[in-house]
Amino acid sequence: MPIRTRLTDKLGISHPIISAPMGFVAGGKLAAAVTNAGGLGLIGGGYGEADWLAREFAAAGNTRVGCGFITWSLRKQPQLLDLVLAHAPAAVMLSFDSPQPFALAIKDAGIDLICQVQSMARAREAVDAGADIIVAQGGEAGGHAATRSTFTLVPEIADYLAKHAPDTLLVAAGGVADGRGLAAALMLGAEGVLIGSRFLMSPEALFPDSLRDAIVRADGDATVKTRALDIVRKYEWPREITGRALRNRFVEDWSGRESDLAQPETQAREFKRYTSARDAGDAQNTGIFIGEAAGLINDVRPAAEIVARIVEEAERALTLKV
Repeated sequence: MPIRTRLTDKLGISHPIISAPMGFVAGGKLAAAVTNAGGLGLIGGGYGEADWLAREFAAAGNTRVGCGFITWSLRKQPQLLDLVLAHAPAAVMLSFDSPQPFALAIKDAGIDLICQVQSMARAREAVDAGADIIVAQGGEAGGHAATRSTFTLVPEIADYLAKHAPDTLLVAAGGVADGRGLAAALMLGAEGVLIGSRFLMSPEALFPDSLRDAIVRADGDATVKTRALDIVRKYEWPREITGRALRNRFVEDWSGRESDLAQPETQAREFKRYTSARDAGDAQNTGIFIGEAAGLINDVRPAAEIVARIVEEAERALTLKV
């Protein structure tokens, strides 16, 4: 039987799966592919580039997609929210800061507000801001996250919502890459999942094929939390948020030496190394953001196949548990 939850009903989707708005990676083609497969695809607003957003919404065509923002970065370019709202997105997701400055505009536009949180404090903040959907993100996630684990954060927020905001829906994120993860999230009290790393390994994602082999070869032990990749790119993230990426030569070179990397001359030199390696497909000398789910990802598949396989596996797992 299809997995129907309050999330599928609210968003008008067939499967309780949302693709993460990964910055620079989750473009219109990926978002549209996930939506067309029965989930909801989100375009990654990233650090805020108007031309990029316009291009990727165009790439999504008439497909119903949403968009996600790094909230502290959106504060610097608040006009980008108007640009996105003009496309009448299915939802807007805010993460990594208080949603208050933008929540009202999103709600007034009749758009569902998704708030990704990494702690109970942020969950309470999201409820106060009127979030329709809360994404509980564990530290297993690829890219930026805090330290709470998905396995405990999800049920704790589920209990809080049941008592204080029963109409607010809960989605789990962090470490979900197959049907077992979806089934587990539902058992923990979530209404669905938000998935990033698995969709990174789809041809629709804006990610170099030359770097994908490193992810296929990696297991979960091969990832590490690091600040080096933000420092070299001059992104100033909140102290409690770090990025999870593959442990490679670049990350190891600057582990414990982040203050040295921040020196202007060093940063400029290493940024050239970082970008040159990325362009050349050198997985050892650039940054590859990926979650602990790397150990569960063994191939590159179209987004539609990923959605179908996750749903099939979850249906089978849930049937066995009944």
